[in-house]
Amino acid sequence: MDGHVAGYAYGSEHRSREAYKSSCDVTVYVDPSFSRRGIGRALYIDLFERLKKREFHALFAGIALPNDASLGLHHSLGFKPVGVYQQVGRKLGAWRDVQWMQRLL
Repeated sequence: MDGHVAGYAYGSEHRSREAYKSSCDVTVYVDPSFSRRGIGRALYIDLFERLKKREFHALFAGIALPNDASLGLHHSLGFKPVGVYQQVGRKLGAWRDVQWMQRLL
């Protein structure tokens, strides 16, 4: 990998209200030149263990559509679809629907 960052994963606050303090939004990104090597899966598995130790319970991932690779990764890690926000984000100059998925730890 020659010192290049192949990818990263992180968790962030799901909602600011106290009732949601055990819920977390999660994200994984893998540089396209490193795709299909299991990096995203490894990053997520490590992140999930860290979040579990911090007593998080519900994880949420928002996936800008279309993105079959990301949907496949999330499904394979136990995420279930919970809904689609239509035209909620902009990416590459166009409005994007975002598929929300959830996984319990």
